[in-house]
Amino acid sequence: MLREQVARLEMASLIRTLARLWPGDDLSRSLAATRAALRRLARRHQALDEELAELDAEISPLVRQVVPQLMELLGVGPDTAGQLLVSAGEDLERMRSKAAFAHLAGVAPIPASSGRTHRHRLNRGGDRVANNALHTIVLTRMRFDERTRAYAERRTKQELNKKDIMRCLKRFVAREVYRAPTSTPTGRITQTDLAPAA
Repeated sequence: MLREQVARLEMASLIRTLARLWPGDDLSRSLAATRAALRRLARRHQALDEELAELDAEISPLVRQVVPQLMELLGVGPDTAGQLLVSAGEDLERMRSKAAFAHLAGVAPIPASSGRTHRHRLNRGGDRVANNALHTIVLTRMRFDERTRAYAERRTKQELNKKDIMRCLKRFVAREVYRAPTSTPTGRITQTDLAPAA
């Protein structure tokens, strides 16, 4: 009964509905216990959402201060921008080219060809959190950007699977993002730029 009531709700409506559930006084009944557990989870989700919004509001001006052009890119939010800055800041000496950044983020193609088959395999190296930031940007663009969706459709017709398409998109995003975290009015990010203000 409860599942049927909430099955078709969008995520925001689902969380609001579950947070308002009243389990009743007798938690020995399985439905009441389920309602109580779902209400707790939904309220925890709401609290974490509020905390995330506060953190985004705090980090956003800091990221804009260091590299305003990074947050202007489609699909780049405070979280992903902050992570890319941290990843770039840890290995500045390796950030001499787009290829170096791609290797740092684990999106550089690794040849895995054999005979007449030409292909590349998943790069499991590099900074996995930076890789996840690029993955998040790609997912956002695949949902909201017409050009990205058109590209994905065209590559699907060329018989590429979704993982391969996302790898290609991550490499493209890495090339696009490279210019922002490595260029400042003075040329390059320094450790001083990334250090917290005293």
